[in-house]
Amino acid sequence: MSKTLIVIPTYNEIENLPLMIPRLEALGLGLEILIVDDGSPDGTGAWVREQQKTKPFLHLIERQGKQGLGSAYVRGFRFALERDYDFVFEMDADFSHDPAYLADFLEAIREADLVIGSRYIRGVNVVNWPMSRLLLSYFANMYARWITGMPVQDATGGFKCFRTSALRKLDLDGISSGGYSFQIEVNYKLWKKGCRIREIPIIFKDRTAGTSKMSGGIIREALFLLIKLRLGGGR
Repeated sequence: MSKTLIVIPTYNEIENLPLMIPRLEALGLGLEILIVDDGSPDGTGAWVREQQKTKPFLHLIERQGKQGLGSAYVRGFRFALERDYDFVFEMDADFSHDPAYLADFLEAIREADLVIGSRYIRGVNVVNWPMSRLLLSYFANMYARWITGMPVQDATGGFKCFRTSALRKLDLDGISSGGYSFQIEVNYKLWKKGCRIREIPIIFKDRTAGTSKMSGGIIREALFLLIKLRLGGGR
């Protein structure tokens, strides 16, 4: 049996986790879950600690203050590599990433090193986003493909499954970006190392509870990263 870990970064997700964890458990896929919480003042960390008393598959890393999405995933990757998991997922807590797709990822990863849940591989499959955000995301992905040459339709998507053997090829200390740019950077570096990347279609639904973490700074960071990668700084 393969060991699979789902890494879920959180900041103020007390409305979503009590719904998400039972959904993941009910899938019956033998998944383990790691919550990386950045000191949520709403009690997210305390709730997870209480659940751990009866859920041995649930793990928690608590960090001081908001340290960013990218560093949360890197911390989760290190956790997985140290404990010899076979596969690692990136997944949001807010149900924008539907747990029902997890079995499809696990099927696809059999012949890939990285599987990306793509919002754009079959048209545009995004629900409840304002048109301005949808256009920004869509054209940002077009721009990323043009700048990097990477054959990925959804380079900024955050619903992903990795082989840990692929993650071992990365210099995790050299990854410092967050948000959209973190996703682009990791995809690009794995692609340049010859890893097999596959996209599967998903429908992305914007969160209905909690607050979005998107900001203008995250978008600017992604644009600067693409220039860096184009100039050869993404090795």
